[in-house]
Amino acid sequence: MDKHELYCLVDPCFYDTLEHSTAEDADFPLLRRPLPPGWSTALTDTWCYFAPDTIDPPLPPQGWKIHVSARVEDAEKAIEAVRDYCLPRGIAFKFLRGLPVLVMVNSKAASRASSGKLVTVYPRDEAQLELVLKELDGLLCDVRGPYILSDLRYGTGPLFVRYGGFAERHCLSPSGERVLAVEDGDGRLVPDVRGATFSVPPWTTLPAFLEPQLAARNAVTTAGLPYEIESVLHFSNGGGVYLGRDTRSGERVVLKEARPHAGLDAAGRDAVARIEHERDILERLAGLPAAPAPRGYFTLGEHHFLVQEFVDGTPLQRRLVHRYPLTRATCTEHDLADYTAWAVATLDAVDRAVASLHGRGVVFGDLHLDNILLTEDGRVALIDYEVATLAGDRGRAALAHPAFVAPADRQGPDVDRYALACLRLGMFAPQCTIMLPLHRAKVAHLGEIVKETFPVPAGLIDEAVATILGDAEGAALPGAAAFPGDARETGSAGKSARPGGGRGTASPPAGMAGTPVPGAAGWPELRDAMATAIVASATPGRDDRLFPGDVAQFRPGGGLNLAHGAAGVLFALAGAGLGPYPEYERWLRERARRPVQGSGLGLYDGLHGIAYVLDLLGHHDDARDLVDVCLREKWDGLESALVSGLSGIGLNLLHFGHTGLALRAADICAGRLGAPVPEISGGAGPRAGLMHGSSGPALLFLHAYEHTADPALLDLAATALRQDLRRCRHAEDGSLQVNQGWRLLPYLDEGSAGIALVLERYLRHRQDEAFATALAELRLAGRAGFFVQAGLFTGRAGIIAGVAAGDTGPVPELVEGLRWHALPYAGGLAFPGDQLLRLSMDFATGTAGVLLALGAVLGERACHLPFLEAAPERPDPTTPRKEV
Repeated sequence: MDKHELYCLVDPCFYDTLEHSTAEDADFPLLRRPLPPGWSTALTDTWCYFAPDTIDPPLPPQGWKIHVSARVEDAEKAIEAVRDYCLPRGIAFKFLRGLPVLVMVNSKAASRASSGKLVTVYPRDEAQLELVLKELDGLLCDVRGPYILSDLRYGTGPLFVRYGGFAERHCLSPSGERVLAVEDGDGRLVPDVRGATFSVPPWTTLPAFLEPQLAARNAVTTAGLPYEIESVLHFSNGGGVYLGRDTRSGERVVLKEARPHAGLDAAGRDAVARIEHERDILERLAGLPAAPAPRGYFTLGEHHFLVQEFVDGTPLQRRLVHRYPLTRATCTEHDLADYTAWAVATLDAVDRAVASLHGRGVVFGDLHLDNILLTEDGRVALIDYEVATLAGDRGRAALAHPAFVAPADRQGPDVDRYALACLRLGMFAPQCTIMLPLHRAKVAHLGEIVKETFPVPAGLIDEAVATILGDAEGAALPGAAAFPGDARETGSAGKSARPGGGRGTASPPAGMAGTPVPGAAGWPELRDAMATAIVASATPGRDDRLFPGDVAQFRPGGGLNLAHGAAGVLFALAGAGLGPYPEYERWLRERARRPVQGSGLGLYDGLHGIAYVLDLLGHHDDARDLVDVCLREKWDGLESALVSGLSGIGLNLLHFGHTGLALRAADICAGRLGAPVPEISGGAGPRAGLMHGSSGPALLFLHAYEHTADPALLDLAATALRQDLRRCRHAEDGSLQVNQGWRLLPYLDEGSAGIALVLERYLRHRQDEAFATALAELRLAGRAGFFVQAGLFTGRAGIIAGVAAGDTGPVPELVEGLRWHALPYAGGLAFPGDQLLRLSMDFATGTAGVLLALGAVLGERACHLPFLEAAPERPDPTTPRKEV
C-alpha cells in the first residue's frame, strides 16, 4: 500500500489523519473507555499506546515483543482480551486505533512487513514473554487472523513474536538515511530491520521455549508438489505470484498464492475468498484468448494456490513508459503521430478483449495498465480476475486502481466502460485520471489538452470524456467552484509549434471555467489565484498543521517545517511578493517555541528550516532562539542529506553566522565522501541528488568556500558532484538523469534538476569541461513535454525552478505544461500533491512549490530555493576568514 492511501479515509480534498474524522466508527470503542489510575495513553494516526506511569523494573529499550493478529470480526474481542489481561499486570501495549486502519494495513496493497499486526505487547523479559504467550494463547484461542510474515508464530493461534526495538532510537543506514535502530552485541546502534521474513539478530538467541515453533515453521516446504518454482513475479500482501514449471508436462505456469485473512478488499474479502472466486471466473472464461487458462488449484500450509497458463507478454504500463514520446526532450511531430497510431491500435485491441469477457457475462472490474499483457504475436490478455463480477449482478469491484476507479453511479459493464474511457485518456495523459474525483469536470480540460498535443481522432477522446462525465457533469470537490455546463465548452484549440505547447488564448479552458490556468493567464492572476486557494485551505485552529499538504506533515513537527509545513508555505508566499500574514506567522512562531518531541532538526524536515524562514520574515529573535535549541541537540551525528541532515544544517549555521560550527558540519560531511558509491541511486546504497545525495554536501562546501576562500572546499565539492554524476545515466534522448536501476529521474530532489543547480554554482567558481558538458546534458532532461506530477521536489515545478537558475530552456512550454494538473479550489488555483490523490498546499509537493517556481520564471523579484540564489563573485583568498 502506498502510505498516502491511509490518509485518504477522512477528507475528499486533502490528506488527513483519522484523528480528524467525524465518523463515529473510525476508532474502536475501547479507545474511549477510561483507564485505571496510574496509566497513560497516547495516540498517533494509526496506533493507540497504553503504558503504566511506572514500570518496575523499567522496560528495556529492545527485546522480544508479542504481536496479536485478528481478522475484522475478531478485532475488538482480541483487543479487549489483551487490555483486560495487561492492565492489572502493568504490561505496556498498543493497538490499531480503528477498523478503517485495520482494513487498510491488511489490504492487498499493504506492506507485507507490517501487515497483520493489530496489537503489540511489550514483555519486560523472556520469562514474562513466555508467561504472557501461554496465558494469552488460552484467552485468544478462538481468534483468527492473518499470518504475520515478519514474525514467528506461537502455536496455531493469533500470537506472533519478533525481536526489535521498544524505544524509538535512530541510526544511519548503509544508504546514509536515518532509520529506526536497535543495539547490537557491541553496543552499537544498527538498523532495526523489519522485513517480510522472520529472522533472529546475530547478537541474540531464540528463547528455548520457542524452538518447537521455529521447527514447525520450517517443516512447511514445497517438496512433493508437481510444480517447480523458477522466480517471483510479484508480491502483494495477499500473497505471491510465481513463475513455475509443471514437472509432469514441462509447461510453464503461473502460481498465484493467497494468504488467509490477508489482502482485504473494500468488501472485507480476504485473498483466499478472492482467489477461489478468480478460479471460478477463469473456468467460466476458458477458451477466450483474453483470459489465461486455468491449470489447477491446491493448498499448502493454509495457503491457497491457483495455477494458471503463463502468458508470455509485456504489461501495457511498461510498453507505454518505453514509447511515450513527451518524456523525451527530442520529441517531434513524427514521434507523436507514430505513438498515436500505436496507442489507438492498442486501445482497439483492449476494447475487443473486454468485449469478449462481456460476451461471457463477466465484468473485469480491475482494468488498468499493469493488468493488460501484450504478447509479441498480438494477443491481448487481461490478468487478475479476483474482483471480476457477473454482468447480471450489476455489481462493483471491491478493488480498483485509483486512476481507473468508476464513481458510485456505475455498475456492471459500465464499470469496465468507465475504465476503458480512463484508459483512452491515460494513454495520452498518464496517471492524470487519478485527479478526476477531485474535480470530475477536469476531464474535459484534459481531453482538450490531449487533442491539441496528439493527432488523436477527436471522437475517441470526446467519447471518453462523455463516458467519464456521465451524469456527474461539472461535479467538483468541496470548496471548489462548480461549473455547471462547462464540460460542453470546446475552448479555443490550436496546435502549438512544439509538442505539448501553447493554447495561445485567455479563454476559459473546458472544464476549468473561471480558473486561471498556466499558459492562458499572466503571473499576477496566477499568483493571486494560488494565494486564494492556499489561504482558503488554512486551518489556524489546528495544532498539527496550518496548511494541508503531503502525508509527511503528520510526522512529529511536520506541519511546521519547510518541506511540508507552514514554514514552506509562508516562504513561498513571501518569495512571490505576497503577505505579510501576521496570523499565520504567529501560528508558526508559537508552535516553533515548543516543538513536539521527535521533530527533525534539518533544513527541510525540521527546526533549522523553520528558523531560516522566521528570520526571512523578520522574526530574528525567534529564529536565533530556535537555532540555539537545535545546537543543544546531538546534531553532528545526523546524515549528510540536505533535506534532513548536516549539509542543510551547515548552510543554515553559515546563514546565522556560526561559521565555526558550519565548517565542523562540512568536515563531517567531507569525512563521509571517502566511501565509493555504486552506479545505482537508492536501493541498498545511498541516494543521489540535491535533497538526499552528494549534491547537498557539495552545496555546503561551495557556500563554505564562498565564506572562506579555501580552495580545498572546491575540491570537496567536485568530489561530491562526481559521486552524484556517477549515479547518472544517459537516456535515449541524450539527457543525463539519475539512475535508479529501473527508471531514470529528472527531478529536483533525486534527479537531474537538483544536481544541475549545484553544478552550475560550482562552475561559477572553477571551470571544468567535463562538468560543463554534464550540466548541459542534465538540463536537457528539463525539455521533456510531460511530467507525472506538478510538485517542486518530484514534478514539473522543480524542473521550472531548475530552469530559472540559469538555463535558457523552454520556459513558456514548461509553465504551460502545469495545466495538465491545474485544479480549481475555493475560487483559486491549486495542484494535487504526491500520488495525485488529494490536493496539497505545501512547498515540496503542492501549490506553494508551484507558486515559488512560477515566481522564479515569471515574477519581478528574485525567487529561489534556500541557499540557491545566484553565486557571488569568486572570493578573494586574501580576505580574512570570518569566525563566530
